[in-house]
Amino acid sequence: MKIQIYQVDAFTDKLFGGNPAGVCPLEEWLPDDIMQKIAMENNLSETAFFVDRFNDFEIRWFTPSTEVDLCGHGTLAAAHVIFNHLNYTDKKITFFSKSGILGVKKDNGQLILNFPRDSFEKVPVNNELYKGFGLKPAEAYKGKSDYMLVYSTQKEIEEMKPDFRLLNEAVARGVIITAKGDKVDFVSRFFAPRSGVLEDPVTGSAHTTLTPYWAEKLGKKELTALQLSKRRGKLKCRLLDDRVEIAGEAATYMIGEIEI
Repeated sequence: MKIQIYQVDAFTDKLFGGNPAGVCPLEEWLPDDIMQKIAMENNLSETAFFVDRFNDFEIRWFTPSTEVDLCGHGTLAAAHVIFNHLNYTDKKITFFSKSGILGVKKDNGQLILNFPRDSFEKVPVNNELYKGFGLKPAEAYKGKSDYMLVYSTQKEIEEMKPDFRLLNEAVARGVIITAKGDKVDFVSRFFAPRSGVLEDPVTGSAHTTLTPYWAEKLGKKELTALQLSKRRGKLKCRLLDDRVEIAGEAATYMIGEIEI
């Protein structure tokens, strides 16, 4: 069996930036263990698989170690492949996922994700929560999948050196750390060692938590964001009631075939 595979750098306008994702278009779903093995072999933070259901698409995402319920950069990469390599002529894509209906539209050279906003609640700032960072945050929150720790300055986020052994003990998909930005509205980093990803370069799904938090904090619904990983990622976010729009670009790095 031959399966086509693309590798796409998401949330960047040029190669070797943003967040790389594998994308595998399928005619029908493969067994879960095969998709997990492909993701492990790819060794990227996410591999997205999708099946065309008469111009709507079912989508799933796998890290090297597990399936996840929502992935922003994997969805952006999949939409980039559909728009640019699969002769898809509409300007909007609808994906059906474990997190509900996801939309992606083309607008002035950018791809705009439309995701459900996360629901999160404030939690006590206890030592167990932040011991992997060694620096106490001002606030802490728990969303559906991740913790979010809010710090005072961009510099603190940039200079953070996490202890991944301790972070692996967090009972969550991952941990977001964030602060108000110096030249953008907010900055962040994202760590998910329990999901097989030490630090994710650019995390679209984390911005379903970050966007409503900073929208309320800053009193504005349209925000600019920077994820401060080594590869960096720039995002434009907009809060729409119970949805979040996240805009970015993508670039194709590689096209190939998998033989199974």
